[in-house]
Amino acid sequence: MSKRTIVAIPGDGIGKIVLEEAIRVLDAAGFDAEYVHADIGWEFWRKEGNPLPQRTVDLLEEHKIALFGAITSKPKSEAAKELAPELADKGFIYYSPIVGLRQHFKLDICQRPCKTLKGNPLNFIRRGANGTIEEPAVDVVVFRQNTEGLYGGVEWTNPSKQVYDAFMTHPKFSKNFGWSPKDEVAISTRIFTRKYSERIIRTAFEYAKKFGYERVTLCEKPNVIRETSGMMLAICREMEKEYEGIRFNYTNIDAQMMWLTKNPETYGVIIAGNMFGDIVSDGFAGLIGGLGFACSANIGEKVAIFEPTHGSAPKYENMKPSIVNPIAMIMSACMMLDYIDETEIANNIRNAIAKVVEEGKIRAYDMMKLHGCQEVLNQGAASTKEMTDAVITAL
Repeated sequence: MSKRTIVAIPGDGIGKIVLEEAIRVLDAAGFDAEYVHADIGWEFWRKEGNPLPQRTVDLLEEHKIALFGAITSKPKSEAAKELAPELADKGFIYYSPIVGLRQHFKLDICQRPCKTLKGNPLNFIRRGANGTIEEPAVDVVVFRQNTEGLYGGVEWTNPSKQVYDAFMTHPKFSKNFGWSPKDEVAISTRIFTRKYSERIIRTAFEYAKKFGYERVTLCEKPNVIRETSGMMLAICREMEKEYEGIRFNYTNIDAQMMWLTKNPETYGVIIAGNMFGDIVSDGFAGLIGGLGFACSANIGEKVAIFEPTHGSAPKYENMKPSIVNPIAMIMSACMMLDYIDETEIANNIRNAIAKVVEEGKIRAYDMMKLHGCQEVLNQGAASTKEMTDAVITAL
């Protein structure tokens, strides 16, 4: 097979650190690739007024596959204050570049696996009968619709008269919000389409069928958000008839966040819209070690981007040596390998990670439940590089 070209997008903060470590593991595992650097993030917002330069979009158009580190994102008013002086008051508006990538390339399938690693001291435990302590094995894959819903970006503060008048035609808007002056109204929409709802639901059922999951759960709020959540539930009800042997049910997002600490081992594949998928995937990630172990894939029909779900954590960026846990980024790289049918290399890396975690000789500060500061290295915590070295040795 010819050498792959992967777009490497470090982003902000610790994204620059963990991406480099993941590439070291890929090299050690025998994955033959060329990595092309791409610009994204806060530095380019401040200097250029655009956190997602067109040159980066062009690279992804050409090469189709990317590894992405992390992004810094701040509220609208704070972002405006950090623009270079020559760009101030020129009409530049900050938008999250990762959301921009998802929408531009229609990366509508977000896959977030949350699986227990044996020996991880951060695994969820609960009290069982007669005072016993139980450590349930979690094996959940969240399929989050990635381009629509509350993250769709269709929103206004002080909406135009045309928009405001359109909303006023809805009796509940006019009754419950019509009293407010227009310039004191902010509106965010939650738009779902049948096409992309069907795509995420079909992908989830097919994944459950392929990998032997017996249960698919829709996590939404159809009893209150009747149109959008209701449409997803109706599609699931139609589609479940095609998948004999897979049990389907649905939960409300609020109840699900309670139940995930009660019986997390009973869930397999979960489907959710954008916001609720973001919430429930972080909830399950907390049961398997937190964001240091949370990987994800953003997959469209032509382009795919693989990233850890943690943020840029800028307070850790300049620590020398770095103390952050690189496992989420390395496991995101494994998801990339699965996507391009390099499953043997992916499984070799996952097995190496599992071995390091189970042996427990090398642990990042989060695995030791220490407060994140430089002193953790003197308390026995491994540096980022040492964690990566341990995985490479285990290979």
